[in-house]
Amino acid sequence: MQRAVLLVSHGTVDDLDDLAAFVTNVRRGRPPGAELIAELRRRYQAIGGRSPLNATNALLATKLERRLGVPVRWANRLWKPAVRDALATLARDGAQRVALVPLAQHSAHVYAEDARRAAEGTGIDLACASNWGRAPGLCAAFAERISRALRAESDLTGTRVAMTAHSLPKVVVERGDPYESEVRAAAAETASLLRAGAGQDVPCTVAFQSQALDVGPGGKPIEWLGPDLRTVLDEAQARGDRRVVFAPIGFLADHVEVLYDLDIEARAMAEARGLAYGRAASLNADDDFVEVLAGLATPLLDV
Repeated sequence: MQRAVLLVSHGTVDDLDDLAAFVTNVRRGRPPGAELIAELRRRYQAIGGRSPLNATNALLATKLERRLGVPVRWANRLWKPAVRDALATLARDGAQRVALVPLAQHSAHVYAEDARRAAEGTGIDLACASNWGRAPGLCAAFAERISRALRAESDLTGTRVAMTAHSLPKVVVERGDPYESEVRAAAAETASLLRAGAGQDVPCTVAFQSQALDVGPGGKPIEWLGPDLRTVLDEAQARGDRRVVFAPIGFLADHVEVLYDLDIEARAMAEARGLAYGRAASLNADDDFVEVLAGLATPLLDV
């Protein structure tokens, strides 16, 4: 049986003229207003005009293919290259069993549902990784990068680590989605590894970031998971902290939510409160992260 791997990311655009269509997909067919697109365009331009996410995923697929010795492709859940197209190409190339690894460790079940629909009629036997926020090596990789960021400071007095993940509407969690509990469990494990492996007992907190810029369907306001970044920074200022190191453990790679929402927006909010800003590096396509993905894909291929 010929085997292959498909990595699936949330998605981003390479051409800013595609932003309106991309955001329409994100909003499940609801076209965005001109103000929202203008603001998103400004944010992309602030990080250089393009997110590095697609290039990172392409490199990640190349490195994982070399590691596993089977074809590895990548696709986007909400933009091009589409999952359906990637699966059709794999089928034409002779793949019979495909291991799907969503690059969204706390929402893999959502990606798997979409991919199974996309696989219908392709003849592919699709095996999907389940939520993997505490897969072997993942939290250790995050802890190592936090430790590296902390080592840049000679004095950690008054330093706090804020482990961040993308916020979700509270209603999603209230309906039974495990996202929040899994994020918090991963943060707790990462903090434990940080203390055990690096001997750095720095206080840690969880924050949810990147809440949507507009309201929901019908103009109704959305209540989001918190605390948000502003609240965490307000609390740090009130405590007398002097520095906050952000660790985006809910994300796997650099993109606009990290490079703008943290490195530009959160930095400005921190400095306005008299707090120094720091950030742990993302995993991107680093070798230790490739090993994590290999550990996820291998048992799916071998079934």
